[in-house]
Amino acid sequence: MIIFFFHLAFLLKEFKKIETKENLQNFFDYSIRQIELSIREIGYGDQTINKKMKEYVNLLFSIIDKIDSWEIKDNHQKEEILKNYLDNVSNHKNHLKYFEKYSNYLRNNTFNNLSKDIINL
Repeated sequence: MIIFFFHLAFLLKEFKKIETKENLQNFFDYSIRQIELSIREIGYGDQTINKKMKEYVNLLFSIIDKIDSWEIKDNHQKEEILKNYLDNVSNHKNHLKYFEKYSNYLRNNTFNNLSKDIINL
């Protein structure tokens, strides 16, 4: 789930400059709704779902906050961010390279290209 949240945070960060707030909000809402539906399918009760969703949304906003100034951080600071969230991973340098490439990939694509099927739903 944390890896997904990192991807979502990078996507939202990259496209907040060029995409409408409405489209980004719809995409964010859809993503959160899908997480909630997945938790429901597991069979958790309403109280547990509310508790888990609150934890997940807080975690996502925490990641978004750290990612917001990603470009001005040096590699050591970026690795520390990854270490804080991915504590069971031994080589954070690989994740750092991956997210740098992913960020570059997002810059070279359009939001519509990446989300056209989701927004239409």
